Amino acid sequence: MPQPRNIYNRPLDLKNGTIDMSHGSGGRAMAQLIEKLFIRYFDNELLRQGDDQATFNIPSGRMSISTDGHVISPLFFPGGDIGSLSIHGTLNDVSMSGANPLYLSAGFIIEEGFPLADLERIVKSMGEAARDAGVAVVTGDTKVVERGKGDGVFITTTAVGTIPEGVNISGNRATPGDCILVSGTIGDHGVAILSSRENLEFETTLQSDSAALHTLIAKMVKRVPNIHCLRDPTRGGVATTLNEISQQSKVGMRIEENQLPIHPAVHAACELLGLDPLYVANEGKLICICAEENAPTLLELMRSDPLGREAAIIGEVTKDPNSFVEMNTTLGGSRIIDWLVGEQLPRIC
Repeated sequence: MPQPRNIYNRPLDLKNGTIDMSHGSGGRAMAQLIEKLFIRYFDNELLRQGDDQATFNIPSGRMSISTDGHVISPLFFPGGDIGSLSIHGTLNDVSMSGANPLYLSAGFIIEEGFPLADLERIVKSMGEAARDAGVAVVTGDTKVVERGKGDGVFITTTAVGTIPEGVNISGNRATPGDCILVSGTIGDHGVAILSSRENLEFETTLQSDSAALHTLIAKMVKRVPNIHCLRDPTRGGVATTLNEISQQSKVGMRIEENQLPIHPAVHAACELLGLDPLYVANEGKLICICAEENAPTLLELMRSDPLGREAAIIGEVTKDPNSFVEMNTTLGGSRIIDWLVGEQLPRIC
């Protein structure tokens, strides 16, 4: 009598196959998915050990850790995808403490029926982004949910890093008289995402600015160890980031509208959609707050790096018991740049 055929012994069809519930069951199909897809693109010595955790040595000193969930829609967009974004975003969160990122973990929640070709494209992109950044994905997890219970794929990444001795960067260190710098044009990521959404498609050559910033930050910290604050203005954009820091440090801020670096395509798209570029997300830019005497040095350093060529000094920290963020407008007036109310751009990262 012929033996029953185990359908999960068949090769993983990355070209035409789809995710099914067996890929999250803990059985043979899941092991095959991990071996043929995740290990293939994330391959490194620690991951190949096959444990449920990664064990590693670390340099002495303080550590930094950050976790970030990625639910962006659409999954693929001009200049990137959810895979590269999940690497860049979490590396940047750790790096804003001045830390040197060491390792990453990645967790996937995948919907039944999701095309394996798209999953391979995402995982390959993550692997390339991690290798380019010099930071390995050393552990992870995969779960599969029933069709209709997810939205393609969600990714959670965690990064750990070590902070150099003498570096103390925090959102509570902004001081009146400090300068506020931004590393480049704002709003690029958010507009690139919107241009790809089915109900909002419009023509633009703009691409997401998604990038890992830790190499730029390492140069900045080496030159000026006493940087007061660093923050990547993602959801809620520059406006929300400045309000967060103002509250943490109990200071005010005043920025100059004519100093804000904004790409003409972002200006045009925001006017078309009724958005304010100050509240539009970025994924490859940073806000730096430093003592006034250090601002020219940091500005020059940023502009000498490909990740900061369009850096600008956009304002200063002020003494204000109300912790207001204000902007001097190009028309000669002044307006409050308040917290974002509601969700201007959902699922932007």
